[in-house]
Amino acid sequence: MPIPSLQGSVRPLATHPSTAAVLSLCARAFDEDVAPRFETFTKPTHVLGYDLGALVSHALRVTRWLQPEDLRPLSTAYVEMVATDPGHRRRGFATQVMRRLAKCIVDYELGALCPADPRLYLKLGWRLWRGPLFIRRRAGSLIPTPQERVMILRLPKTPPLNLDAPLSAEWRPGELW
Repeated sequence: MPIPSLQGSVRPLATHPSTAAVLSLCARAFDEDVAPRFETFTKPTHVLGYDLGALVSHALRVTRWLQPEDLRPLSTAYVEMVATDPGHRRRGFATQVMRRLAKCIVDYELGALCPADPRLYLKLGWRLWRGPLFIRRRAGSLIPTPQERVMILRLPKTPPLNLDAPLSAEWRPGELW
């Protein structure tokens, strides 16, 4: 499974690391096998962070369609797999990767992610969605997901949003949010 559209964040990317390097980094960061999740991402774009030539931080974005209650679905850069090698945490690598990623998604109408811990994202301008969350099925029905949290990043094309309104995303295999 090749990784397309790789972009360096800490230094320019001279060569693309192997898929195995990215999977290994994410597996160490999450302490689990992440390969099955990577197989569900459609056309991801990766942003990578390096320290002394070693891959130490990663994030990717995929295109999703999030729909606030009274608006049409918005083209959304949905961020996944924000990971930093455990030995490199709290040194600014994830911050730099996320700043680089934010520069790459300005043509979208919205940025979104489902955070394990919102602190990093809050300091970078992301906001928690306060309203109820749902997944849209193809038949039009909605699946409530009250156990989930979603954060959004307003972009130049983001319309006015009510963060207390319901928000839905299209159904997808694997993790719904």
